[in-house]
Amino acid sequence: MQSESHDEARRRMVDQQIAARGVADQRVLAAMRKVPRHRFVDARLAADAYDDRPLPIGHGQTISQPYIVGYMTELLSLKADARVLEVGTGCGYQAAVLGEIAREVFTIEIVGPLAQCAQKVLGELGYRNVQVRHGDGYGGWADQAPFDGILVAAAPDHVPPALIAQLKVGARLVIPVGDFNQEIRVITKKEQGHTEERLIPVRFVPLTRDVRDDE
Repeated sequence: MQSESHDEARRRMVDQQIAARGVADQRVLAAMRKVPRHRFVDARLAADAYDDRPLPIGHGQTISQPYIVGYMTELLSLKADARVLEVGTGCGYQAAVLGEIAREVFTIEIVGPLAQCAQKVLGELGYRNVQVRHGDGYGGWADQAPFDGILVAAAPDHVPPALIAQLKVGARLVIPVGDFNQEIRVITKKEQGHTEERLIPVRFVPLTRDVRDDE
């Protein structure tokens, strides 16, 4: 029996694991049918790249479960001309999905080797609209703000105030929050203040800080 190709596995992933579980935004589904997740993991894990589970990417970090990538991307409600910030680039997969939907993506990764690897793979795949920065994303990316959406791919124990401040009015911050017990929160910026929704339980790696930024 011939083994399943990456293209076939990717289509199956989207149909059976993402669309079947309620992600309905056609742009999100199209992006996830296109982005080659196997390129963002170690070659030894490529055969597992389209399973609906996180995978290790080194340095104590993981590539997120595909369903969660689709779910969080859909929650951003992005338009085609959107400028988006991602905190926690990891291997770059989520940034690539965002890059298929948004006009510009700015993504920050605190682990230097991961930032370098993500930049390399994103470049090889032609994502010229994705900028990768090595640094602490807790404070956002002030000189590119405001953003039409912000997605955080690691869990702080509270919502960073700078990220809310860097949203445009009407834009959303999608972020996992908590220590052991985490949940997805959606913060929507208003003319005065913001609203907050608390959604599904999740399990992300903790958001790493550069303590020198607090000195």
